[in-house]
Amino acid sequence: MIDMVSAIEELSGLTSKELSEMLKESDSFVLQSKAEDGSPKQVDMEKLVSSLPLHLLAVCLELGQGLDLAYVLRGVRFLHSLSELASRHTRLEQILLDDVRLSEQVMDLIFFLLSILAQRKKENNVGASPLVHASLVAASLHLLTSYFSSQWHELVHILLAHPKVDIFMDVAFDSLHEDVRLLSFRLSSMGFGSIPIGSLECRLTHFICQQCEASLQFLLLLCQQKLFRDRILKNKELSKNGGILSLSHTILKLVVPDCLKGSTDIVASISRLKAKTLSILLQLCEAESVSYLDEVATSPNSMQLGQTLALEVLDLLKTAFGRKQQNTYESHDKSYPMGSVLISALRLVDVFSDDSNFRSSFMTNTVPFLTQILAIPHDEFVLSWCSVNLPVVEEDANLDYDPFGAAEVALLASDHALTEAKANYSCPFRPSLPSMAYAQTRTSCVVKIIANLHVFVPNICEEQERDLFLQNFQKYLVLGSPKLSADQPASNDFKATKVCQNLGSLSDYAKSLIPNLLNEEDVQLLSEFSDKLQSWCKSQAGQAALLVVHTDSPESKEDMKPVQQSLPTQASTLDPNMNNLPKDVQNMEVSIPVSSIKPDGNTKDETPKNCVARNGSFLQNAVGQDLVHLGVARTANAGFSSISSGVNTGHQRSKMDLDPASSSVDHFKTPELSKESSLQEDEKGDSSMYDERQPRRRKRTLMNDDQIDELEKALVDQPEMHKNAILLQNWSEKLSVQVEQSES
Repeated sequence: MIDMVSAIEELSGLTSKELSEMLKESDSFVLQSKAEDGSPKQVDMEKLVSSLPLHLLAVCLELGQGLDLAYVLRGVRFLHSLSELASRHTRLEQILLDDVRLSEQVMDLIFFLLSILAQRKKENNVGASPLVHASLVAASLHLLTSYFSSQWHELVHILLAHPKVDIFMDVAFDSLHEDVRLLSFRLSSMGFGSIPIGSLECRLTHFICQQCEASLQFLLLLCQQKLFRDRILKNKELSKNGGILSLSHTILKLVVPDCLKGSTDIVASISRLKAKTLSILLQLCEAESVSYLDEVATSPNSMQLGQTLALEVLDLLKTAFGRKQQNTYESHDKSYPMGSVLISALRLVDVFSDDSNFRSSFMTNTVPFLTQILAIPHDEFVLSWCSVNLPVVEEDANLDYDPFGAAEVALLASDHALTEAKANYSCPFRPSLPSMAYAQTRTSCVVKIIANLHVFVPNICEEQERDLFLQNFQKYLVLGSPKLSADQPASNDFKATKVCQNLGSLSDYAKSLIPNLLNEEDVQLLSEFSDKLQSWCKSQAGQAALLVVHTDSPESKEDMKPVQQSLPTQASTLDPNMNNLPKDVQNMEVSIPVSSIKPDGNTKDETPKNCVARNGSFLQNAVGQDLVHLGVARTANAGFSSISSGVNTGHQRSKMDLDPASSSVDHFKTPELSKESSLQEDEKGDSSMYDERQPRRRKRTLMNDDQIDELEKALVDQPEMHKNAILLQNWSEKLSVQVEQSES
């Protein structure tokens, strides 16, 4: 009778090389050793090996009765060593691998062990327990490749032939999910203290990260096989009930605490975890047999989880593109690949935005990160998004998992014998070369996302969805965050025409990606979106200049009060080709000077006559917008007009600045108006240029009352004036002459 417990505890610590040496010195496959009292002891390896899987199954049934997971981990580690040794010992191979009954027991052990690990949510989440749990999940999964086949397509056929394969799928993802929860708890608890980089706690955290990554990588490689992927799509728990979505959401929510930001290995490992879970989602979403997102949408709970996950992906992109990526990657240690997080996230957003179940929520939620991409300086944008050669690309890598070394660290921790030197465990990497089409793929994703959200199919889409994405984009440009990113602290760095200019370049470059990465419809939709947004930028500049009255003199500031003023509505008389402001932008607060008191007690209205009230229809007409581009303007606090007759070209419009930090409505300012305002300030006195105590004042400009009245009369006879560039130019010159005569 073999003492299985003592034999496993003694032999499981030996490497396959050490076991091989002992077997060479033995007779009849019997190992010679010593008992605790020093007496000689023999271990029949044939009996030990043939009894090992069933023994471990029995131990799992009795967990909590004196034996714990650490002992099971020793047994699994021993199985790994025997499997590696079998390739060099024919007799051991016959016993361990060729015996069908024994192979079935190993498979049952893996399934049953994972089911136990998936349910141990009450296990203590401090001390060595998380290390043992994470190591045992990874080691159990990798027994499949050790014992059955290292070829993934062969392994998938073996698994699918098992009657309990669906249970395996459930418990494999659930047990890994429990590891990620333990990791999340550990990272959160470390955020409350100061953990030195390279300390034992830091290394153990990295150890758990690697065990989670090894398990997730194993499941990803299975999901890359079509037959296994199709079976997952039919699994109710993982697909319809959101099992994989829940795991992915927990991984994407992992946050490296500030005290560990300097630990490059931990930061990179967390990043690779996110990249791999996004890859699994992509594999499922791009499956052709069954629509994964349709399966998700069948359950309200999983649908809500899908929406939450989508927001996490978008937030990840917004954060990533909100900082200078080049500096981030260049400052990172190249020996720790970060994984293909961004390209996977972009591809996933492309899939979600093209799905009818999620498209409506993406109409609004994609705008911030797209703006982060499109609002960077033009030269930088062309280099990053319209070029084949990127300065930096994401680097992916797979782990070469070592179950023996991983188990050694976890078992030492459970025995309270782990030192910093022994805890310095790290799996080697097998770097994956980035695709030659990485840059083009990344760009094509952005193009397809915009096309997906801008497209309008009359027989499928509802009428209110027409140009809805465009309107949400416009709204964000007007009301969006004044701080684009951590690298752009000043709100005046937000330049909406950068978006238009970059969109134009993107539209031109996208044509070169046809037909390999884009189709003609995608590029046409992008071009249409770009043209409409540029037209809107032009009209918005006019509306902002007409509606906003602002002075910075001390006297006028005392008379400024916020007044509710509706911006143009959908029923306005704008050219139908010009896109109005979205409804949400209406009823914004606009600062307008209120009437001041004359000495005789009567009120004197300092507000330009009929500018807001009587001439509301004029303010909503595109002719007013175009005339402002032609330079017809008046200072808000002066009784005289200063008129510029220069025509604003498309190139000049591309330099308009949007200032979300303004005290009034976010506005565009044309170069002509900026120059006009600057000249007026210079005329007030040279001292303002040199006196640092006196801030330079900015003024909004308007036409005077007589000009407005005259234009309104002309509009009655010529309502289509705003479409006639020559007529607008004539009016600009005519108004200029009037003002020059009044000033003289």
